[in-house]
Parts: sequence; structure tokens; C-alpha cells
Amino acid sequence: MISLIVNPASGSGRAGAAIPDVRRELERRGIAHTIQVTSSLDHARALARTAQSAGQTAVAFGGDGLIGAIAGALRGTDGVLGVLPAGRGNDFARVLGVPLDPVAACEVLATGTPVRIDLGHADARTFVGVATCGVDSEATRIANQTRLIRGRQVYAYGGLRALATWKAVSFDLRIDGAPVTVRGHTVAVANSPMYGGGMRIAPDASLTDGQFDVVLISAGSRLGFMRHLPKLYSGAHTSLPFVRIIRARDVEVAADRPLTVYADGDPVAELPVSLRVEPSAVSVQVPAGSRLADRGIAA
Repeated sequence: MISLIVNPASGSGRAGAAIPDVRRELERRGIAHTIQVTSSLDHARALARTAQSAGQTAVAFGGDGLIGAIAGALRGTDGVLGVLPAGRGNDFARVLGVPLDPVAACEVLATGTPVRIDLGHADARTFVGVATCGVDSEATRIANQTRLIRGRQVYAYGGLRALATWKAVSFDLRIDGAPVTVRGHTVAVANSPMYGGGMRIAPDASLTDGQFDVVLISAGSRLGFMRHLPKLYSGAHTSLPFVRIIRARDVEVAADRPLTVYADGDPVAELPVSLRVEPSAVSVQVPAGSRLADRGIAA
């Protein structure tokens, strides 16, 4: 039995429009299910806890923010998280290898393998992907407010808009207790490799290694940063001299001006913030035979 927890507004209404087709596919496969429409992330968390206590798979049917909220509700339990992607970026599904079409993704609900993955914490909020502050969090804010551009291209648009007026920030960090100071554009604390609709900000980050990849992008000209922006999609930016990556379990971030921390596409905290990774925190259904299924920790 699965409980589909749906944010019908995800992906500019993509999730709500896909409900009838998903329901027909689940019925064709003989998968018993209920459909629960969320009114907020707190409501989604409550629905996930109810599903877990009833022995049901809690399926996040929406964007990465919904996935992160439900993952947090299931952390430390024997509950299993399923994913039907219907947001704009769908980065978590990309990393898992789940088909980006929600009807096709029903195959993973039927035949997938549960694997335990790590979970990130930003103060009191949980996240599955990447927590960022700097020009990329400003880009996410712009993308979230944009209605004329649909799909994952909205994040590239947000990045260009943010860079047009961006000024470098002085970040003060403690990374596993060691002080690090960076003047630059971005601090990204990655539990997973991708954000922004397929940008590989931390290409070697793993959901199962019990560590963050902390990406520090130091100062340079806005024009130069803009010129290198396409490299984020391949991960080639990591070879640039102003990009540094440090592996850690605990990160504290402060800055010389107020900044909002975004994770899984949503605002989750204000600086200063404490971030920590919780190893093997939650089980998620992944495609059978996928690299994560082969290398992950069985649930």
C-alpha cells in the first residue's frame, strides 16, 4: 500500500495535472494507493508520519522541497520514501535515477529497492540535496518568483539575473571545527551532487558516505563567473582555481551581511546557520539495479 502525498501546485501545476494518469498507471499495476493533497509542508510531514505508522510507503509526488520535508518526517524510522517527480528541477530524482515522468516513475514504486541514505540538517530543517547561501540562493529566490519561464531553465535564468547585481560576500565558516574564511560568491553544502535542475555543483557528493561536500566559490569578476556558469552542468567548474571542495560532517556558516539559506529549492534558514549530516537516516525507493542500489546500504 502506498500513500501519494501530492503538492498539486508543484511544477506550475504539473503534479495536479498528472494525478489521473498516475492513478490509472498504479491501478494497471495493481498497486493499492491513497491520494492525499497537501496544504503545506507541515501537513505533508504529518501525512508521511501517518503513512509510516500504518506501514505504507509515503510517496512524495511533487518537487524537491516536498521530498526533503517527507524525508525528514521519516528519519530514524523503518518507513520508506517513494518519489514521483513533478517539480521544476527534480534534482533528487535525477540523482536516484528515477524517471522524470511521474507515470514512468511508477515503475520504481513497483519494482524498486529501498536503500538508506543520508539526510542533511540546516538548523531545524532537513534536506536531501544541497543547502546554499550566496549568489545561487539569490538565483533560487528569483527562480521561485518567476512565472513566465517554465521547467528547469528557470534556474539558469535566475542565476543570470542574480549575477547582474551581485556583490561578493565574506563568509566565516567552521568546517568540522576548523575555521575557514572565504570572500566570494557561494557556499554550497551538498548531501547530493545536483541542484538547480541538473547543475552538478558537487559532482562527487554521495548520498551514502556520511559526509557533505562543501563547495566554496571565492571572489572573481561577475563576468568571469557568468562565463563559467555552463560548466556547472558537467561538473567541470571543480577544476577552476577559485573553486574549493572540502568534505565534512558539520558546518557552521556566517557572513558579513544577511543571507537566506536555500535547500531543495526552498528557504530553510537565515545566516548564521549550523549544518550537519545524519548518516543512513531514511530509506528511499531507488531503481533496482541502479548504482545507488548496488552501492547503498540496504534498508
